[in-house]
Amino acid sequence: MTKNIGLWIDHETAFIVIISNGDQKIKKIESEVESHIKTLGGSRTASPYGPQDVATERKLERKRKQHLHQYYQNIIDTIKDAKSIFIFGPGKAKIELKKEIKKFKELSTKVIGVETTDKMTEAQIIAKVKKIFETTK
Repeated sequence: MTKNIGLWIDHETAFIVIISNGDQKIKKIESEVESHIKTLGGSRTASPYGPQDVATERKLERKRKQHLHQYYQNIIDTIKDAKSIFIFGPGKAKIELKKEIKKFKELSTKVIGVETTDKMTEAQIIAKVKKIFETTK
């Protein structure tokens, strides 16, 4: 069974379009990643040049990176049996996902392209994936 997968991704949502033997399915994966949050308030030390709330910001950023890593792993688990994979979307998420995929040698060779696109509706995503795999036949 041949599976071609088109994947639209940003840091919040991934739409995975699976085309297999003429049939298509779409799967949506939510990231549950909080966007960058600016911490309010904070404390100061008695010295004028002392540390402030850097530790809290680092902790939030570390937590965000862990959530993103888990999000990418969920996507990789879904696409691991693909014949070919096309990744597209706005922002940096597509590049970050490709870096995660590179850690899996057998999967990294299946990525046929990465492209920057705007926000898209489900219908637009499906149409784009169909078009990509029609031209790669």
